[in-house]
Amino acid sequence: MNLLANSQNLLPYDGEVYYLKDFLPEDRLTGYFDHLFNKIDWKNDEVWLFGKKITTARKTAWYGDQGLTYTYSKVSRTALTWTGGLSELKNKIEETTGQQFNACLLNLYHNGLEGVSWHSDNEKELGKNPVIASLSLGAERNFVFKHKLTKQKVALCLASGSLLVMKGTCQHHWVHALPKSKKVTQPRINLTFRKIITNI
Repeated sequence: MNLLANSQNLLPYDGEVYYLKDFLPEDRLTGYFDHLFNKIDWKNDEVWLFGKKITTARKTAWYGDQGLTYTYSKVSRTALTWTGGLSELKNKIEETTGQQFNACLLNLYHNGLEGVSWHSDNEKELGKNPVIASLSLGAERNFVFKHKLTKQKVALCLASGSLLVMKGTCQHHWVHALPKSKKVTQPRINLTFRKIITNI
């Protein structure tokens, strides 16, 4: 059942973004968060920035179907095998969105001092108009879109248990960011489910 059909597109033009605030039931949030926090093989992320290889404070993990690789920020990663909890969440998101996913990039932000700067998820492995489903658990965080040409911004607060779906031409025309905030003292886990195309 595709629940996005009854949702409002948050972008005014040039793409589609849908937000389901209460995607996961409140009584399951702690269990999912604890499972991911303790069972995922978290590692500090490595990215290339201004010609230098930088190790980030936030931690990441890459899970997916066997043998899948994904390259972003000039670093290639090979997918780890799905955990039971990740598979359960993937199936639920696929039922809700009507989309199929074969990989998931996870981020662990220990507090509001860790964030992500402006970027688009436009790597060639994701295809022309990728569908990316972003699940949030833990601390609420602000999330912002900015149009590449007009500079118009669309901001929202990502609640624990919420699902944000980016699709259509969103990655062509908009960048997005998770701003840092000294007010946030608790950790947040973010899961971005993706479809990696292997026959490029």
